[in-house]
Amino acid sequence: MDVAHHLPPQSDYKVQHELGGARFIVSAEGCRITDGEGVTMLDGMAGLWCVNIGYGRKELAEAAYDQMLELPFYNTFFKTATPPPVRLAAKIAEKMAIGNPDLTHVFFNNSGSEANDTIFRLVRYYWDLKGESKRKIFISRKNAYHGSTVASASLGGMTFMHEQGGLPIPGVEHVDQPYQFGEGFDETPEAFATRVANTIEERILAVGPENVAAFIGEPVQGAGGVIIPPNTYWPQVEAICRKYGILLVCDEVICGFGRLGHWFGHQYFGIKPDLITMAKGMSSGYLPISAVGVSRHIVDLMVEKGGEFAHGFTYSGHPTCAAVALANIEILESEGLVGRTKTVTGPYFANALKRLSDHPLVGEVRSLGLIGAIEIVSRKGTNQRFGGAEGTAGPIVRDLCIEGGLMVRAIRDSIVMCPPLTISEAEIDELVSIIEKALNAADPLLRSLDVVAEEAMT
Repeated sequence: MDVAHHLPPQSDYKVQHELGGARFIVSAEGCRITDGEGVTMLDGMAGLWCVNIGYGRKELAEAAYDQMLELPFYNTFFKTATPPPVRLAAKIAEKMAIGNPDLTHVFFNNSGSEANDTIFRLVRYYWDLKGESKRKIFISRKNAYHGSTVASASLGGMTFMHEQGGLPIPGVEHVDQPYQFGEGFDETPEAFATRVANTIEERILAVGPENVAAFIGEPVQGAGGVIIPPNTYWPQVEAICRKYGILLVCDEVICGFGRLGHWFGHQYFGIKPDLITMAKGMSSGYLPISAVGVSRHIVDLMVEKGGEFAHGFTYSGHPTCAAVALANIEILESEGLVGRTKTVTGPYFANALKRLSDHPLVGEVRSLGLIGAIEIVSRKGTNQRFGGAEGTAGPIVRDLCIEGGLMVRAIRDSIVMCPPLTISEAEIDELVSIIEKALNAADPLLRSLDVVAEEAMT
């Protein structure tokens, strides 16, 4: 039935048919998932960067059940509202206000892609209201991921996505990403951060400051490969935005709701964006919901000028999804998972990963909170890749990890991890042990592939 009727996202359908279908995940509990063959694995990816409170939480199922019995759905169009999204908006505003009391309002959507699509329209609408309609250009980063709609994929900087459908659409510029291991290997973190941040200012000047609407970026790039910028990068980016009066947008779809040991990732870096997007950990993936956090000065202008913001979705502020998201946040609060990530499991995760630093295949380990990556290299002390090109080693090590009982993801030649915030120290040790065994098993195979590649070149 899978290959006969189901088209999964982000897939090579020829490969899907050759495989005879996908691996079925049929149940989960805590930090573990079980497939249709009865094989249980540690979920090192929290589903898809999202199951922050772990699987099997009856509180969320009960919240959905109770809300469905009371009011399963009603829209928020036409001057109507329902209690759950209003309560959720107030709770999110409380968390956004930590370090940035100007973030006061919330606009609901269904996915991270839709949230960033909303950003695209809201930012341009804001500048129209201010009488600066020439400000249409967004500046983003190469290799960024902001979603799969036409607008959000354009905001993203992944060329393989742009090659389909004639993207990006006009009005989006892409500058260098803060990927020091890959693109600033011999530089100091401070020098690299300044150089890469300056590419934003250079692009602003090239297209004209009067034409630029906003800069958008993830505090830590997730799908780009868990790219953690030097600590001096984001303050410089914020200063550049303020210098030229453009809006600063933080995509918090992955970093939000405790992933970096703070409610939102921008709070770790000490910056104050004008808008933020959020999804994933907002409901721990139990139901689809996303949001845009909006600063008071933007809302004040819309209130002052009046007129309809002609944008929204049937399920914006869906009451059942909002009730589940609110219950999810209450668990994050009551179990202290955000603080635990900052002071306990995040540091433990970092120290556990460091045990792999001396492995001959490992060029770098990096993490922040409970998100991390391991760079695989062919020659220790360099960023040289097997076969002379990226993408050979990562999938091999990933598959060995999965065979060993750990679900992780390969992005080029990085093994990336994003486990549930409920993960224990013992499970972190298990995660690192499985990766180490996979690296050991991959070493001779990768060396042989490198020899073949070198012989082919000569």
